[in-house]
Parts: sequence; C-alpha cells; structure tokens
Amino acid sequence: MQIGPYQLPNNLLLAPMAGITDKPFRQLCSQFGAGLTVSEMVISNSSLQQHPRTLKKTDYSGEKGVRSVQILGTDPRQMADAARLNQDRGARIIDINMGCPAKKVCAVAAGSALLRDESLVSGILEAVVEAVDIPVTLKIRTGWDLANRNAVRIAKIAESSGIQALTIHGRSRACKFEGHAEYDTIKLAKQAVNIPIIANGDIDSAAKARQVLNYTGADAVMIGRATQGRPWIFREINAQLHGKSYLPLSLTEIKTVVNQHLENLYSFYGNDSGVRIARKHIGWYFDHLGTLPTAQKAAINQAQQAVQQLALVNASFNLITPRAA
Repeated sequence: MQIGPYQLPNNLLLAPMAGITDKPFRQLCSQFGAGLTVSEMVISNSSLQQHPRTLKKTDYSGEKGVRSVQILGTDPRQMADAARLNQDRGARIIDINMGCPAKKVCAVAAGSALLRDESLVSGILEAVVEAVDIPVTLKIRTGWDLANRNAVRIAKIAESSGIQALTIHGRSRACKFEGHAEYDTIKLAKQAVNIPIIANGDIDSAAKARQVLNYTGADAVMIGRATQGRPWIFREINAQLHGKSYLPLSLTEIKTVVNQHLENLYSFYGNDSGVRIARKHIGWYFDHLGTLPTAQKAAINQAQQAVQQLALVNASFNLITPRAA
C-alpha cells in the first residue's frame, strides 16, 4: 500500500475515531501490525489550536511509522492553515474528514454534510493540497443519503484535486452506523479513478476483509469499531490474509495488553482523565472476554484512582470465563 512517497507495511489501516484513536491506542494498534493509524479529528478553527485537548490529539512523540492527522472544517483557508500547522507539528499525511455523521458536526455543515456541496469539496481539497508538501488523503461516506450517493463524483474531484488516497465508508450520512455497509459504491469509485481506494465499514474479520478487497478491488481496508477492545485484530487478519497460522492471544497475554494500555492512558492523561477515559476501553475488552459480575463492573466504573482501577481490572480476570476473540 503506497500513499505518496510512503510505502506502508500492509494494507490494514486503523480508522480515525473521535475519543478513541489517541496516542496510546494508536501505538497499541501499531504494535499489533496496523499498516497506518490515523489520529482523532482535529478541528481547523484557529482559536482552538492551542487548546489542551487539541495539543493532546496532536502529540505524536514516540510514535513510529507514518503519522496521519485528520482535520475537520468547512472553510478552505482555515483548513489550509490547519494542514500547515499539523505538518509543522510532525504530521506526514493530512487526512480530511468528510465522513463524520455526528449531528453536532453536520449541524455546522462539516464532516459528511460537505458531500452536499461538491464545489466546496473541491475548494477545500485544492486549498489543503496546495498548502502542504506532504500527501493529503480524504475520508468520505457514499453520500448524504441513499438517494444522493455521489461518492463516485467526489472520488473524481478528489483525484483531480491532488488527493493521494480516498477512504470510503460504505454507508451514507443518513445511515449513521445502522444497518449493513454496502460495497457497490466503493467498487464503482475504484473503477472510476486511479488513486488508491480504501474500503471502510463492518470489516471485523479476515474473511470479511478478504471479501471486501476481492469484491471492490480496493487497495486497502480500514478498520474502526472492530478494534475496540480487540487491537490485536490487525495481527489476526494480517496472518490469515497471508495464509499464516494464527494463535489467538491467551488470557494471560490479553491481561498484559490491557495493563499496558491502561498504564499508557494514565501516563498520557494523568490520573483523573486517564481513569475516566480508560473506562470505555475496559468495557470493550471485557465485552470480548466474557461476562463480569454487575458489582465488579460498577466498582471499576466508580474507581477514582488509577491504582485502584488497575487492581480491580486485574482481579476481574479471575471472575470471567475465558473466551478470547
């Protein structure tokens, strides 16, 4: 998988997810073989560029591999400025968000709402590509709704604007994350342009990855929600796609991964935020492992100190029926 001058180690990519793909999670997914990880979306508003949350999102210290940063906005000049700033901060790829279906994002005509204005799409893409010396990629949905699937036209606009790779989530904005992703639109886009196409949506196994790659002809797949509580999915899929044997992680190995992840969260965010942010990840891990007693779940979610939360999590491994996925 090639994006601009960068040869990626494989074609399994981590999707950008708000509140999830922070540095600790990106590092963990990279450790398990993600060919590329993409940051949480960073808003282009210039007044927020020094906000503590923005600075956390754009902290890439210690990360290996190609750093891709996703930016969000509606104004071509602001988006160009944000791209330059993030290039200066260490980004090696700028990804433009035109796929987020969140109501608060679309309410300000950003994310997937931009798909309704193809001339503005063109203006943003051209401004960002011209602003930086690094590759620019784009992430979209199939369209605003099922009656207005314009991903193929957007793909052509992206190619003519200098976009180096295009990710398409196989749902419209109106679909949100409901129902099943469709891949016909991705296949048509792949046939219409020469830039790399990355397929996204409902990819949760090697069998599904293989099916989507074969059907669409896409150059890569991007995995999002299936990584939650299962960052080792990249190792699993990569091995099976290449006919290599894969042994699922043992419960002891998973415990080590969870400990590493939580300790990195505490270190990165500090006690209070680290404990709070860790709760959702802990829930996802145990969702894959088995059922925890309600009282144990409550204790973990009520813990206020990192040392207490970590001790409760470790004790929880003795209270479940192992079924590592």
